[in-house]
Order: sequence, then C-alpha cells, then structure tokens
Amino acid sequence: PYTVNHEGHGPAWANSLFEDNAEHGLGMAVAAKQIRTRLANQVEAIDNADVKTAAEAWKATYEDGDANAQATLDLIAALEKCGCDAAKEILDYKEFLAKKAVWIFGGDGWAYDIGYGGLDHVLASGEDVNVFVFDTEVYSNTGGQASKSTPTGAVAQFAAGGKPIRKKNLAEMAMSYGYVYVAQVALGYDQAQTVKAIKEAVSYNGPSLIIGYAPCINHGIKGGMTDTQKVIDNAVKAGYWHTFRFNPAEEADMFHLDSKDPTESYRDFIMNEVRYSSLARKFPEKAEELFTEAEKLAKEKYEHLKKLGALYSNKE
Repeated sequence: PYTVNHEGHGPAWANSLFEDNAEHGLGMAVAAKQIRTRLANQVEAIDNADVKTAAEAWKATYEDGDANAQATLDLIAALEKCGCDAAKEILDYKEFLAKKAVWIFGGDGWAYDIGYGGLDHVLASGEDVNVFVFDTEVYSNTGGQASKSTPTGAVAQFAAGGKPIRKKNLAEMAMSYGYVYVAQVALGYDQAQTVKAIKEAVSYNGPSLIIGYAPCINHGIKGGMTDTQKVIDNAVKAGYWHTFRFNPAEEADMFHLDSKDPTESYRDFIMNEVRYSSLARKFPEKAEELFTEAEKLAKEKYEHLKKLGALYSNKE
C-alpha cells in the first residue's frame, strides 16, 4: 500500500478495528470530501482570471478521477502563480484538491457477519466509497470458523458436520438498494473482468461493492496453496462461483453476467478440498445429501443470474 509513482504519490493506508472497518473507511471518505468542498468554495471566491479559468476545468471534472488529476495540477499552478493569501491558504491543503478513490478492504467474516451492520450502513449512505471483500467462505484470520458466507456442505469450526444451510447472498442484498455498484469477480478465471469491475467501481459516483473469490489454507486444497489462480478458474468453470457486474449508471443495461455456463464437474471441484472431502469420509450419507443440495443451489443461482440479466437488459 505504500507504493508511490514518480511524483511521490500513491495509496495511503490505515488499519481499523476488525468490526469497524466500513465505518472507519466512511469516516476517511467523508472527512476528505468535507475538506475538498471547503477548498472548492475558497477557490470560487478568488478573483483572478487564471485561477477562474483553471477552476472551471477543475469543477467540470470534479467527480472524474482520471480527468481531475491534470485539472488539479493546472489549478495548483494557477494558485501558485496568483500568490495571494487566499491562494496560499488553499495550497496548504493542495493534496485534498484531487478526486480521491477510497477503498475499504476486508474478508467475508467481517463483511457477512461481525461487520455487516456497519457495511450495510455505509453502502446505504450513498457516499462515494468502494468496498472489496475477499471471500474465503470462512473466518480465515481467526482459525477457520464458519461464517454466513460458508456454503452448504462445507466443514469448518462450528460446522463440523457440514453447514446445513445456504450461503448468504451479500451481492444481491446490496443490489436491492438500486444505487450500489455490485460485482463478483474471480481473478484466476477472468483478469480482464476483474480489472473492469474495479475501474467501473472507481468511476461510479456512489457506493461500490466487489466480492472476489479467495482460496484459503482452511479449504484444505489438495496440492496446497501454490496454484490458487487455477483453483479460482476451476471454481467458476464448475459453477461453484459466478462473476457478474451490476452498474446502476447503465440504466438501459445494468446487469452483466460475465461467467459462462459451467463446463467442469461441480462434484470434482468440491472434492478437491478437505472441507468437503472430509465430510464424505466421516458421514458419507449426510455428505451426499448436502452435496446434492449444494450443487442444486449452485445451478439455481446461475439460472437466477441469467434471469436478472434478461430483466435488467429489458429495463426501459
């Protein structure tokens, strides 16, 4: 997070409490927004021809991060040339003039469970923040306990006999607001789709949520964690995970189902992981019942996503 470009600029990073992640990120976003709004009012009050010209381009690109970067440099140059006390006061806070992209990162234990109330509050606020959830389907950093993201049939702490109920649908819960950008991505399956979703989220002037499939050591992947991108690829091809984008800014075509129809075996995919195969060894009858239900739910989910695509594509 501390990488910088040739100008010495780059991401700034802060760690929050586990349960307060979303609220912490929102606070940073709102604070930067308030400072920038104050600076905009101060810029508008300066009676200088060069500053006014530069300010017009700056305001015209105010919510466009890429375009606003150059406009901000031009405005700073005009303020430095002006040299008045009002310009100097603005220049003391020049790092806040450019459009910022605020990202909130966390795992599924936080996003689906302990921090969900805060996450829901932040997404519902309408503020321009971006959330990226690394979905491992267990509480990874505290020992691999089951979370609401843990799918049917998976074994985890507190679900030693396989989780009997389905996975929480965080993506569609966020989509229900109608003004939240939502995407599910799988880096090993489609890197271009992942990058596209991230760029669309940043460009969207409002809250964004991206959920990415993340293999975890607690999955007990046969062969270990050395080839996780291939595991992600297999997850989508087996119909275990789906990729899509919901963009409220595209009123005529909001929903894009990016993953293709499954071409690989769902059962082969899950049996490559100890969290599933161990249940089959210990409780074969129960495992068969849960795995059959899990595969059925996965197919139903994909068909449901197809229907969403048709629904939103025909929206008038």
